[in-house]
Amino acid sequence: MNLPDMMTVARMHAPGDDLVIEEIPVPVPGPLDVLVKVKACGIVPNLGNVLRHVMELLPNLPRPPLPAIFGLDPVGEIAQVGSQVHNLSVGQRVYANPGRSCGSCARCRRGDTISCQDYALQGYLGCRPEAVQTLRDYPYGGLGQYMIAPATAMVGIPDNVTFDQAARFGYLGTMFAALRKLKAGPGDTILINGISGTLGIGGALLGLAMGVDRILGTGRDPVLLERVKALAPDRIETFSILDGSVRDWVMERTNGAGVDGFVDALGPGAAHETFNQAFHSLRRGGSAVNIGAIVGGVPIDLHWMMDNGMSLYGSGWFTTDEAEMMAGLARNGLLDMSVFKTHAYALKDVNEAISGIAVREGGFSNFVIRPHEG
Repeated sequence: MNLPDMMTVARMHAPGDDLVIEEIPVPVPGPLDVLVKVKACGIVPNLGNVLRHVMELLPNLPRPPLPAIFGLDPVGEIAQVGSQVHNLSVGQRVYANPGRSCGSCARCRRGDTISCQDYALQGYLGCRPEAVQTLRDYPYGGLGQYMIAPATAMVGIPDNVTFDQAARFGYLGTMFAALRKLKAGPGDTILINGISGTLGIGGALLGLAMGVDRILGTGRDPVLLERVKALAPDRIETFSILDGSVRDWVMERTNGAGVDGFVDALGPGAAHETFNQAFHSLRRGGSAVNIGAIVGGVPIDLHWMMDNGMSLYGSGWFTTDEAEMMAGLARNGLLDMSVFKTHAYALKDVNEAISGIAVREGGFSNFVIRPHEG
């Protein structure tokens, strides 16, 4: 693949300012890295808040050193491989899992890279103050024409999945990891809070793909909830939280038994009561996973949890192995990604794209930047 000397990127120079379109040198991959020609990059719904208010909202989370290239979910073609990279070749279609760890701590050596103290999401944020060096090591996000990432982060994109669809792997992978923690599968009934949102709709699509018997989902907008239910009317049931208690509805739908597992995909501003109603909808021995980042001190009845053998997990991302499993579900026709409606923008229009995310059709909308177009 013939490579240019320079590439176009969108960089943030100061918090709150628009991203600046500029030219910088194309980076050279290290021995264990690959260079990816970015064909599409997903835009997260809260990216505007991250760019403008991250220091106020999340003061303990490090961001990439300025000027920074953001972009969390890049997909494209391998343009160059490092001298020590095996089993990857130029031209392969890949999703670059942005999860980065140090590789040398006790957790990393055990293979539990997500528990690394230095864990960060390339092109986005670090998970703890210790992650600053990780963000410096990999400073290229997906809002540029080329980026470098470790060979171990590469996830093959199936032929039946487009680049635009694969740019949704981050949100889908986050839900997939949550459902795996629940051991969700045939015979189970699960509950997804926020099922019509960008994270939540993955609970419907992946729950179906993983063979879950019944998927109960909550949200606000009755129209969007009906669209989710229409994906599989015989297996999906939905409920608007504007119509009453989540727990009462779940108990009615399960004849008082409760659900086997619960995933909370509600965002930081969601009411704590909605989480608690769903949490108390679990059957004895049930498990819950939070992936929506609800903020603040949520009251939990620990005595009730103990008496009933409940589990509650926090889950923020997924492994490359889990992403490969999820790609396999799509390859085999089990994960239907055709439901997403793509809104694509050229890199020069990135600021317009970030602003436009406020107007969307819930989780059905898929916002992407195509750095090589326009």
